Amino acid sequence: MNDRTADPITSLAALDEPTRRRLYDYVVQAREPVGRDEASAAVGIPRPTAAFHLDRLAEEGLLDVVHQRLTGRTGPGAGRPSKLYLRSGRQFDVSLPQRRYDLAGELLAAAVEEAEATGVPVRDALGSKARELGRRIGEARSGDDLVEVLEEHGFEPRTDAGTIRLGNCPFHELAQRHTQLVCGMNQHLVDGLIDGIASTTYTAELQPSPGNCCVVLVPHRARP
Repeated sequence: MNDRTADPITSLAALDEPTRRRLYDYVVQAREPVGRDEASAAVGIPRPTAAFHLDRLAEEGLLDVVHQRLTGRTGPGAGRPSKLYLRSGRQFDVSLPQRRYDLAGELLAAAVEEAEATGVPVRDALGSKARELGRRIGEARSGDDLVEVLEEHGFEPRTDAGTIRLGNCPFHELAQRHTQLVCGMNQHLVDGLIDGIASTTYTAELQPSPGNCCVVLVPHRARP
């Protein structure tokens, strides 16, 4: 795989080519890894064409590649292993704007487990887990630009008179249904990120407004 696999939209766009999509469908439905000869015969295209498209699918992270001898023979004279393709183990999740319901689920599950083990309220455990995760994310980018890191994580930050407003909530649907719980979790997550990235300029506060995330990053000097 190359750097393009960092963008799931680019990877999935590779399936827009009809021949490539037919090859992909054939490989993922096969019970065993598929070679170039088998794939080209199944789809009815020349072997070089099949090889080109299969390799492109592998580059985009949509297929995995293994090498093995189809004859079952080993040792000298057994021949070179064949290049075979199978469904990638990578999962693709695409949403516009970016949503991270998987992350919310992981945090909620971890909070419930901690609450059961320690007896602390689930809401407190959730805040602790969210802050801990945010701090780890921030520490991995310590010293980097805060706005850039927020952008990479789907918050769509916008600077407004020194305040950073977040144009997107990665947990939007959950926040609509469980506002206090999810917005509180999000605040702890962002506050932990600020702490981990070693930014002493901002703090995360809850300031809900239409069309924006409920969390706002406020300069310390602006706090009452």
